Amino acid sequence: RTPRTAVFDLVCDGNLQQSRADDSGHVLQVDLRKPTQPVFVAGQPGTVVFENLPAGMKQCEIWLPTSAQVALRKLRFNTLATVEPASATEKQRRWVHHGSSISHCAEAASPYLSWPAIAAARGNLDLLNLGLGGNCQLDQFVARTIRDEPADLISLKLGINIINMDSMRERTFTPAVHGFLDTIREGKPDTPILIVSPIFCPSAETNPGPTLPDADGKFVTFPRPAEISAGALTLTWVRKILAKVVAQRQAAGDKNLHYLDGLQLFGAEDASDLPDDLHPNAEGYIRMGERFAQLAFAPGRPLAGI
Repeated sequence: RTPRTAVFDLVCDGNLQQSRADDSGHVLQVDLRKPTQPVFVAGQPGTVVFENLPAGMKQCEIWLPTSAQVALRKLRFNTLATVEPASATEKQRRWVHHGSSISHCAEAASPYLSWPAIAAARGNLDLLNLGLGGNCQLDQFVARTIRDEPADLISLKLGINIINMDSMRERTFTPAVHGFLDTIREGKPDTPILIVSPIFCPSAETNPGPTLPDADGKFVTFPRPAEISAGALTLTWVRKILAKVVAQRQAAGDKNLHYLDGLQLFGAEDASDLPDDLHPNAEGYIRMGERFAQLAFAPGRPLAGI
């Protein structure tokens, strides 16, 4: 299909000021049915220009594309501009989020319109998004990274990549979640953590993975003999396991651990904004961000703070 255009956002004083698209650079063509055989097409460096900004001092952020890797070669300013290092006028809480491609948000219209960015803006938070497309697999190096990162709030959106790759059974998934949390708690014993279960994915709700794109580009599961499916995970079962893990740890004394059912963020009623039956489209991500902000950061919610 057509490569996704790289979109850069300029945010000034917390407001999206301009978006600029650029099709320059190398292209990696990936057939999702053969993901280990990408085709590399060489390109040339491009230039992204933000201009006609309002007068006066402003704090500016450049948000890099969610659908491309970026190597910054040069950053230039108008010769009349006065440039100073940013200084925070109001301390923002730092939110560290980890998830799958549904947190990576390559399908978002622009980086500042990914659902974690929308939620962070609503909550006035400093976001570190560790959304790893296809690779939210409860790896210990990720847990150690989160353990060692400065964080006032943590959220973990777990489960869908386990289904996609059929990489764990119930026997291994449950202790892997516990171990991931144990590692984070080594460095963050009291930091609020919100566990978020998977959003709606029609083919995997009651069928185990793996999931693969069909001829129409929709992600589907495939029938397999019952004898090789013992303990295999479905999304319905993953949500129950995650809720149980949180309840067990809460009962053991972790009062800063919380659970959010992913169907509250994006459920069956939202399926029209799920074009490949796995990833929301741009409109779906906007709705997810607004819902997450309300469910997680609003007064009385798990990550609301004091």
